[in-house]
Amino acid sequence: MAFQSANLSAGTVLTRQLLHEFDPVTFDSCLLTVSKLISQGAGLAPVLLKRAATVELDWDVRQKSRFDAQDSSGRRLGVFLPRGTVVRGGDVLVAADGSLVRVLAAPQAVLRITACAQHGTAFDLVRAAYHLGNRHVPIELRPDHLKIEPDHVLADMLRAMHLTVAEVQQAFEPEGGAYASGHGHGHGHSHGHGHDHGHGHDHAHSHGPAHQHGHSHGLGEPPGSQQ
Repeated sequence: MAFQSANLSAGTVLTRQLLHEFDPVTFDSCLLTVSKLISQGAGLAPVLLKRAATVELDWDVRQKSRFDAQDSSGRRLGVFLPRGTVVRGGDVLVAADGSLVRVLAAPQAVLRITACAQHGTAFDLVRAAYHLGNRHVPIELRPDHLKIEPDHVLADMLRAMHLTVAEVQQAFEPEGGAYASGHGHGHGHSHGHGHDHGHGHDHAHSHGPAHQHGHSHGLGEPPGSQQ
């Protein structure tokens, strides 16, 4: 039984592992099973969301599809979601008994990255996101700042790029990627456009030698930034 336990001490986790090993039937009967998630509580009445129990989870737990947690009512939850599911703050878990549990993104240690107030520009954040993306670092993207998990090497790199890096305790909602299934941004809007994207013109065109880019992964400017 592979669970990631949330908000539990190491001793408690070890005790539960031992209980499950010696008496799995009794142990599993104490769990309230959760196997359904409603993205951002879509379609639920506000009064139901207000009455729902809550569970506070950090990103390390929320990126897993199977974990053990305890909600605000003291109930132990055994969460079994489809593999690859990412849980976001604001999502609603539906338990086997029909009860709702609203997910809160727990504050955790993150690096908050902003442009230098005196000399920086918005482009500095774009440049930082480019270099962090090259290193496959999970990033939360905001109009005026970025967030990443603590990493002293990356913090030094960003400061060398004249960005301001602060260690804070905040919720972390990194991008899920353009091809990620489900909701990857932590907000539940829909892009269901009614118009047809099947254009009649041909997009096949050839780039001449002037469009050949030398891709460098150092700390220089991103391709296309130099004229």
